[in-house]
Amino acid sequence: MSYETLSVEDDGALRIITLRRPAAANALDLTLARELFVAATAADADASVRAVLLTGEGRFFCAGGDVRAFRDEAEGLGDFLRRITTYLHGAVSRFHRMDAPLIVAVNGTAAGGGFSLAIGGDLVLAARSARFTMGYTRIGMSPDGTSTYFLPRLVGLRRAQELMLTDRMLSADEAAAWGLVTQVVDDAALMDEARSLGQRLAAGPTGAYGEVKRLLASSFTTGLETQAELETRAIAARGVTADGQEGIAAFLDKRAPAFRGD
Repeated sequence: MSYETLSVEDDGALRIITLRRPAAANALDLTLARELFVAATAADADASVRAVLLTGEGRFFCAGGDVRAFRDEAEGLGDFLRRITTYLHGAVSRFHRMDAPLIVAVNGTAAGGGFSLAIGGDLVLAARSARFTMGYTRIGMSPDGTSTYFLPRLVGLRRAQELMLTDRMLSADEAAAWGLVTQVVDDAALMDEARSLGQRLAAGPTGAYGEVKRLLASSFTTGLETQAELETRAIAARGVTADGQEGIAAFLDKRAPAFRGD
């Protein structure tokens, strides 16, 4: 489909989704939230997509919700916010549940819902000039975008409280030190690094990546024995897939594996 507020392109098995409202700091209005949900759903459903790269166009990654749109919808703001967050949360869920790993390239400031999108990535690369802030309480709002789920898991409760209650701004290096970012990259090299990582993952065992994502997600809510059983079932299932067999053969043959993504 054609999109109004984002672009979607395929580079082989790597799908690149770019937020494209640069004049509005890539802020989330109803159209962008809906289109992001559609794009995430399409990526999740397409077996040919073996890695996804999410980034923004311009100086901002995403400034969060479009506050001007909030003002314009003042009389029905509650319903408006329910619709936006339903789409945004649906997109985050699709990205989180799909087998393909999600790489987020944070090209500039990530605030509010943009912060939430950024930390939801499986791997997060940040430009050195990028900045991270929650920003919700500054406008009398509470967090969305699933940040109350991911943030405490990444940085712990105390730091999550600080970020959400004080709106502290983190530099890219601070975000990396806190565990929010996988790697900090010079601004000019960000997209090359992100594409290279995306291509490497797109050539990998996509089904195995999906199992990694599911096992890590379940580890916060299951006991030791249950998690161990999930690991047993997952690795046993992987052992009889074509990629599992290929990985073993390639290791023993001392050659690079040719994974199909199953």
